[in-house]
Amino acid sequence: MQINLQGKNMELTEAIKDYVLKRVTNLEKLLSSIEKDGGEVLVNFEVGQSTKRHKSGVIFHSDCLINIKGKEFYSSSDKEDLYSAIDEIKESLFNDIQKNKDRKQTLFRRGAMSIKKMLKGLTRRNPFTSKY
Repeated sequence: MQINLQGKNMELTEAIKDYVLKRVTNLEKLLSSIEKDGGEVLVNFEVGQSTKRHKSGVIFHSDCLINIKGKEFYSSSDKEDLYSAIDEIKESLFNDIQKNKDRKQTLFRRGAMSIKKMLKGLTRRNPFTSKY
């Protein structure tokens, strides 16, 4: 897994770098099976201040783009606290990646059940063309 970390309008401290890397490695539980299959995972993470002239205080902006085998998962967040913005992105990306993984497994299972019914003779519908 390749992680690119970038800061805009602010300096990246070691504490921020460690926090971002900890959150991204939490996503590695889902991404490790993809890397074992030979897929490449590229993570682009960007944190920074949106502007320096807010009346209500400093607003932090964070973006994350994860590219997995050509599929892209993106999330962004604006919060008053940098760490809460990073946490929100991590949760959003975790849900998106998990949903995509579950969807692939469900479609595979559904297709396998359809082929099994056809081979048993329970249905005459062809699962490849959806015709009887």
